[in-house]
Amino acid sequence: MIDMHTEFGQRVARRLREERIGWLTTVDEKGVPQPRPVWFLWDDDGFLIYSRPDTHKLHHIARNAQVSLHLDGDGLGGDIVIFTGEAAVSSDTPPADQIPAYVAKYAPGFLRIGMDAAKFAQDYSVAIRVRPVKLRGH
Repeated sequence: MIDMHTEFGQRVARRLREERIGWLTTVDEKGVPQPRPVWFLWDDDGFLIYSRPDTHKLHHIARNAQVSLHLDGDGLGGDIVIFTGEAAVSSDTPPADQIPAYVAKYAPGFLRIGMDAAKFAQDYSVAIRVRPVKLRGH
């Protein structure tokens, strides 16, 4: 999906490693897009996101798996990265505190919200996988 032979592809790959916040957009029961900031980990299968149980985003995904995930631009209309794809709850993904790359990426965030990795994994116990279908941007 990401063409590493292009400057854009290399920039996308770098941002996916370094960015801590992405914007996941689900669609509610009235068809209204509902964007929200999320923590994510990019791996070979797409995005891994953890959620608290019984959230609106989980209800939206259960009704309509079509989502988008984008990264913030540069504030001037550039550095745009937008993925569209399908989201699903994953029952076979280990808890967040058992994913070393996730723990390493978000250790400062855990502290900022007054948690450690184990408490985060307990509270954000639902794993969501987003399988990207299309990438666009510039």
